[in-house]
Amino acid sequence: MSDGKNGITYADAGVDIDAGNALVDRIKPAAKRTTRSGVMSGLGGFGALFDLKAAGYEDPILVGATDGVGTKLRIAIDTGNVDGVGIDLVAMCVNDLVCQGAEPLFFLDYFATGKLETEIAARIIEGIAEGCVQSGCALIGGETAEMPGMYEAGDFDLAGFAVGAMERGADLPVDVAEGDVLLGLGSNGVHSNGYSLVRKLVEISGLGWDDACPWTDDTLGAALLAPTRLYVKQALEAVRAGGVNGLAHITGGGLTENLPRVLPEGLGADIDLAAWELPAVFKWLAATGGIAESELLKTFNCGIGMILVVAADRAEALADLLSAAGEDVSRIGTVTQGEGVRYAGTLL
Repeated sequence: MSDGKNGITYADAGVDIDAGNALVDRIKPAAKRTTRSGVMSGLGGFGALFDLKAAGYEDPILVGATDGVGTKLRIAIDTGNVDGVGIDLVAMCVNDLVCQGAEPLFFLDYFATGKLETEIAARIIEGIAEGCVQSGCALIGGETAEMPGMYEAGDFDLAGFAVGAMERGADLPVDVAEGDVLLGLGSNGVHSNGYSLVRKLVEISGLGWDDACPWTDDTLGAALLAPTRLYVKQALEAVRAGGVNGLAHITGGGLTENLPRVLPEGLGADIDLAAWELPAVFKWLAATGGIAESELLKTFNCGIGMILVVAADRAEALADLLSAAGEDVSRIGTVTQGEGVRYAGTLL
């Protein structure tokens, strides 16, 4: 039906529905890669369905987590190197889920931009799919929002939501006690926290994103965009082997603030800072800004991306299991009486 008018369209207002449809078609193969047991429907519907019984659960407890990538996105936008931020997004959610003892089941993303550029958006969502593959969860839905007037040209934002499950009574932390051993799993860089400070320090240094990186054979921007490590499969394997009493994902707040979140009232931790080598990126950040060690430890992961709190008689076996799974494992300390984290030795 037509009234003969050639009026303004949605595209004239800056929203291209055809581009959105093209993006969905482009990312369907990436989403299909993530399919796992329990998925009943995926992209295209008004909602996505997941069957917990088909996933193998008898009396499940659901666990949800949501997060973003933070101002690390600014570097990705400025450099055009957007392929890893989708992995970051997944990691920030599922690495938290596993700390509750949950297996990530499915993931949904929210991508918002001023003008939808199909190629850029597809690379980002393909990164999300890769993160899902690495952590064993399915990408079953999401939202792409084209919002002219809300974002400057080329800018975008990302958020994610993950749902996991565990059998009733399998939640963590549990039975954390004095004498438990702390096993630290190595990070591969800054991960996705502290980037407002990182960008300030880069500004102080006078370097640009395309300049040679001072600590590795890459550009500075590429080095700082190394995707957050995913610890899900390795951590779950350790939990199922027995002896894991708690898990702490080391994000904003660093070791100082995240480890106490899994320790009971009245207990703290003694950590030996000489038990692992501070990665070169943190040495450079500290030197560039004259950052005190205490500030470094409560801002960044400082080379430890996940901590397992394990029974002392299981520490060696679990360390071997995690090493065999490809983790860089360090025995970094013990659970002790008295709240708070106490450090011995030095990182710098």
